[in-house]
Amino acid sequence: MQEIERTSSPVRDVTPELPPSDSRRAAPGRLELVRQFINTADLEPGDDELTDLAALQAWLRARRLIGARERLDEGDLERALTVREALRRLLENRGAGEAIDERAIRSLNALPACAQMRVRFDAGGAPRLEPVGNGLEGALAQLFAIIERAASEGTWARLKVCADHGCRWAYYDHSKNRSRSWCNMAVCGNRSKAREYRRRQRTVEAPPDTGQAT
Repeated sequence: MQEIERTSSPVRDVTPELPPSDSRRAAPGRLELVRQFINTADLEPGDDELTDLAALQAWLRARRLIGARERLDEGDLERALTVREALRRLLENRGAGEAIDERAIRSLNALPACAQMRVRFDAGGAPRLEPVGNGLEGALAQLFAIIERAASEGTWARLKVCADHGCRWAYYDHSKNRSRSWCNMAVCGNRSKAREYRRRQRTVEAPPDTGQAT
C-alpha cells in the first residue's frame, strides 16, 4: 500500500452536499459520513454504490477518508461491506429494542485491532484522534472515531435504521422525543401501518380453532 503524507487532521470537518429530498434525514457534522456509508446500499430497489474495489475507492476519496494516492488492497471491499451491514444490523436491533446481533458485534470488534488510532495534538494544543494506518484501515478508523465522538455527544443514539424491513435506510431522528421509527412516514410509515392493519384483520376474520376434528 502506498504511503501518503497527511497535511491535516484525518478526522476532518466534512459536510457533504446532500440532495434536498434527503436533507431532513441527514445527521449532524461528521456523523453524516457514517449515515452515508450505511446507505451506500439502497436495499429496497437493490442498488449498491460499492459494486467493486474501484467504486469503494472513489467513494472514500470523494469524502476525503483516503488520500488521492492511497490504494485499497484485495479483500478491502469485502471488509468494508461487512462493516457496513454490521452497523446497519446494530442500528436496526437497537431501534427495535432487541439484543444486538452477536455477529454484528464480533464483526465490528474484529476491525479496530487493525484500524488503530492515536492521539495527536494540533498547533493550538487540542488533542484529536487520527488513524495510524492508511487505505481502508485509516478510513474505518476515522468512521469509528466519528461514532465514538457522536456517542459521547449524544447524537449516535439518534442515528437509526428505518423500521420498515423492506427499506432499512439509515436516517437521523430529529424529533424532540426521539420517537421516530421510519425514514419517511408518508411512505414507509404508512406501508408498515397498512401491513399491521391487514395482519390484525386476518386475525379477527380467522375462524376460532375449537380443537375438534371434522
